[in-house]
Amino acid sequence: MSNWVEVGTVEEIPKLGSRVLQTPDGDVAIFRTADDAIFALRDSCPHKQGPLSQGIVHGHTVTCPLHNWKISLESGEAQGPDEGCTGSYAVQVNDGRIQVELKGKL
Repeated sequence: MSNWVEVGTVEEIPKLGSRVLQTPDGDVAIFRTADDAIFALRDSCPHKQGPLSQGIVHGHTVTCPLHNWKISLESGEAQGPDEGCTGSYAVQVNDGRIQVELKGKL
């Protein structure tokens, strides 16, 4: 059984920006790229748990605001030479409305 949660519209997230979805299991950062792709990651860098939602989005990557780790928005994997991973979530957009699947990802 999937647990899709509606988080708002694409237009509510600025290009190269994010918004935070608070859940009982922790915060999820929802990102919008320059090409309007939408991604969702656990809002915690795998290095020192910096808030990725406050990072800089470039391409399909976010840079952690604490120590400049670059995290793939597609997979949650840290980019070399750094190593680590944060949780990623399935996202779907229907008629401009964003939904995130939360099941078992935090």
